[in-house]
Amino acid sequence: MSQSHQSLIPALQSEQYVNVRRRIFRQLVQGLIYEGLLKPLENGGKFEIQGNGVTYTCHGKRTHTFGRIELTAEPVLRNGEEAESLTQFMIDVQEHLGADPDRLAAFCRELEQTLFNDALAQHFRHEQGLRFADRPYDELESYVMDGHPYHPSYKSRMGFDAEDQYQYGPETRPDVRPVWFAVHTAETRLAASQRIDLAEFWKTELGAEQVQRFHDTIRAQGFDPADYYFVPAHPWQWENRIQSAFHDKLRTGKIILLGASQDAYHPQQSIRTLSNATAPERAYLKLSMSIVNTSTGRVLAPHTVQNAPKVTDWLKGIAENDPFLRDESRLILLGEVLGVTYNPEPLSDLVQSVTYGILGCIWRESIHNFLAPGEEAVPYNGLTALDLDGTPLIAPWIEKYGITTWLTDLFQKTVLPVLHLLYAHGLALETHAQNMVLVHENGRPVRVALKDFHDGVRFSPLHVADPDAIPALLATPEAHQRVNRNSFLETDDLIHVRDFMHDAFFFVNLGELALLLDRHFGYDEAKFWMLLRGVIEAYQARFPAMKERFELFDLFAETSYVEQLTKRRLYPETEIRIQEVPNPLSLSFLKREEVKAYAATE
Repeated sequence: MSQSHQSLIPALQSEQYVNVRRRIFRQLVQGLIYEGLLKPLENGGKFEIQGNGVTYTCHGKRTHTFGRIELTAEPVLRNGEEAESLTQFMIDVQEHLGADPDRLAAFCRELEQTLFNDALAQHFRHEQGLRFADRPYDELESYVMDGHPYHPSYKSRMGFDAEDQYQYGPETRPDVRPVWFAVHTAETRLAASQRIDLAEFWKTELGAEQVQRFHDTIRAQGFDPADYYFVPAHPWQWENRIQSAFHDKLRTGKIILLGASQDAYHPQQSIRTLSNATAPERAYLKLSMSIVNTSTGRVLAPHTVQNAPKVTDWLKGIAENDPFLRDESRLILLGEVLGVTYNPEPLSDLVQSVTYGILGCIWRESIHNFLAPGEEAVPYNGLTALDLDGTPLIAPWIEKYGITTWLTDLFQKTVLPVLHLLYAHGLALETHAQNMVLVHENGRPVRVALKDFHDGVRFSPLHVADPDAIPALLATPEAHQRVNRNSFLETDDLIHVRDFMHDAFFFVNLGELALLLDRHFGYDEAKFWMLLRGVIEAYQARFPAMKERFELFDLFAETSYVEQLTKRRLYPETEIRIQEVPNPLSLSFLKREEVKAYAATE
């Protein structure tokens, strides 16, 4: 009997199922209120939401952190009893949402699938007793499993069934062996970093024997290896998409099946990125997967695959020639050194919707090639992770160094390099928690590693410090823009540049840390943002020549714009869904909070 058959019913009847459902309710209600889709009656920390003949109640507060809504751990109530159906809730309040009916139905399915998937994952975690203590980075990439802290459908994985969840989900840390193909160069695009030699790269990544075996397989079918590139696919993608979508290409030899990988891999948090378990120093594989998770499909758009090595070379060139990034920050950039995308000319737009971006890979450098003796790494969202007993992963570090000292180090070592790229070079990175890795020594922050550049950079060509260094990047196709309005690299709007980083890094990433420190350690949110502002101001004082740049990318403005992640699931992709919110780094906001804190002590 398979793992899914043995564990499914116990997981669905478990305490973890109830806890996950309560969590999704919290994030759903928080998002709907915060994004203005629901307007509850508020009274002393109590929220009342009127539905279709029913009343939902919950308790919480509006926080100092961008005015976000934070509900308590108490369950959401429906007419005085615990609400047990996410779909029923959406039906009850739908008249207030103004949502597109088809998208509302799809969103309900995503919520239910998130409940199903996360219940299986959390039950597995508790049954196996998976704790964080003393685990290396690669294991934490699997076992820090809570997903997006704001998005309500944080683990939807639309396309997965229960068997897939156990077989390919990172939480069970399965051995995954990618399926390798030879794809004809006439229908494939390959982009490589100028920093690698392609032949040597294949020998390093695959081994000379496996390369020779691939060549022999191609020749055995009557073809010339020189006419083909190698590309791996996730086994789920091979079984569920590639076989049917490209059956004609497999028949004619435009795609040649080479076999399963000799190396075993483990899925990281993002599911489609795999780390090499056999040889950890080998590159991570970011693979196309035709599933929907959180807000988007997880295929690899061909233009982003081709842009990845160019952006990597650009960023690495900047970091190597900037003394602050190179010598003081010792910034690690996990380069995307090779991209391969199989992109045959479609017969029509109807066919393109089936085949677009479904077979491709980006090779990303492994963190293991950058760590110095004594250094360890932890996924940045591990900073807000809770162990099985509810203790924060960072609790021993806070106890050892003191919260102010530890936070100051964290800000100096991880925030300032990201800000320096923005201020000094005009480059904003989408530094949400999965795109950052904290490097520490015995828990004390020492530097940061950044990753995921192929579609995670934004800039204004007129405001980049060295416009001549901008690589020739492929523009986002209109068909891609129609399904994801927020997917673009270049813009003339500096607000879009600043808030690309501000939203990902401050609103969700550091914002979640501020809330956790307040909740678990009694460290006031306003104090958190005051400390961060002080670190930024001290940095700015060191670089008076950049005064105009600090004003250009004003991180202390009264407000900032954040993406409406919940609303985006309910409305058509006809525009960028953003809202203006109070900035906790603004001076007037912090002064208001200072006054409140002073009054509370009187």
